[in-house]
Amino acid sequence: MAKLLHKCLTKATTAEGDQMKRGLNWIFSRRAILKIFDDHLECGDWHIDYENITDAVLYSIRQMVFIPGYILKVETEGKTYHFGLNWGNYWRGDLPFPAHREKAKIKHSLFSATLRIVLAAYIAYLLFQWFSNRIEHNQNEENAHSLLSERYAEVIPHRS
Repeated sequence: MAKLLHKCLTKATTAEGDQMKRGLNWIFSRRAILKIFDDHLECGDWHIDYENITDAVLYSIRQMVFIPGYILKVETEGKTYHFGLNWGNYWRGDLPFPAHREKAKIKHSLFSATLRIVLAAYIAYLLFQWFSNRIEHNQNEENAHSLLSERYAEVIPHRS
């Protein structure tokens, strides 16, 4: 019986190509618990025996400049798996399967960059609307105050 060594939350994908960037594949990735046993990895219904791993790389990354994390890339004959991992002491130690370590930077895909620009523009639009409404509201209050002052002056004569 296999011995459970560690388990953690992960976002995982089997998308091909460079997964060291933010994009749709990570938005729709599998959210599960990654279980590291002494002879295999499990993530949901994925079962990866260590003897079937042809290459493994543990990338050390930073999210939003200061949040550390990891991406574990595991290659087998048929698939390449990518596991997004939170920072933890477990990943600093020896792993039960052969893996080399690299530092990496997360890039933005065209989709991710476009989405961020659209979101920033929308927030700027909302702020503009809010400030415009505040200015208009203040002008309306001033106009109402002036009108009331004029009418008040007409009704009640000024005493000398």
